[in-house]
Amino acid sequence: MIPKTDRPLVRSIRLAEPPAATFRIREDAGVITGMIDGAEAVRQAVWLILNVERYQYLIHSWNYGVEFSSLYGKPIPFVLPELERRIAEALTQDSRIRAVRDFKFATGGRKIGVSFIVDTIYGAIPAERTVDI
Repeated sequence: MIPKTDRPLVRSIRLAEPPAATFRIREDAGVITGMIDGAEAVRQAVWLILNVERYQYLIHSWNYGVEFSSLYGKPIPFVLPELERRIAEALTQDSRIRAVRDFKFATGGRKIGVSFIVDTIYGAIPAERTVDI
């Protein structure tokens, strides 16, 4: 027998955002010191995502990191829009990042400097990365 009730048997489920607090990584010294939260945690997440080659490490999800290695040896007119697309795709996997915009490129030899603005729920964060091609 199925019970009769006025209330729905299934309640709506609301997924809560996980806390943004994380360990502080000092990039200059390679050590972990204390905790960070908010915009600083997102800035660190951007740095980490840009410094992990996608699909290379089993510890990371396949949605984490950027695919830079397949750009080695490719012509610069192909690489520039691909860098923009790949960086934006990688960073927007983080729910705290709304958009990536204002890309600027500086080419020199087999290196490309990329700078851009990351729009987050905490405001705009400038970021940059040098990519070997």
